[in-house]
Amino acid sequence: MSIEVVSKAVHKNARISPLKASQVLRLLRGKPVEYAMYQLSFMNKKAAVIIKNVLKSAVANAEQKGIDPTKLVILEAKADKGIMFRKWMPRAHGRATMMRKNTSHITIALGELQEATEEAK
Repeated sequence: MSIEVVSKAVHKNARISPLKASQVLRLLRGKPVEYAMYQLSFMNKKAAVIIKNVLKSAVANAEQKGIDPTKLVILEAKADKGIMFRKWMPRAHGRATMMRKNTSHITIALGELQEATEEAK
């Protein structure tokens, strides 16, 4: 029994490293949306705030299609590497060191849980 993707939301160039974002996303994969929102509201991480906004956007996209948000489940949650911001920091003796700031592309895809039919049993 495979569940199809019904809505998707992407936040490009989120100002957080992919490793830190994927730590939070790992906890949400395969969970119902209501449970994930509850978990994110009590998580003490910067990534949780960003991911919660992406999840709200994915739920809103599903509602636009007329899908009940209580039946949604997170099928795909990933953080890919985005662009890297580079800036220079002055150092001693007239030198400069490059500072690298990682960004990530956060993607959340939702699917709708289907009711089990008599034939499937």
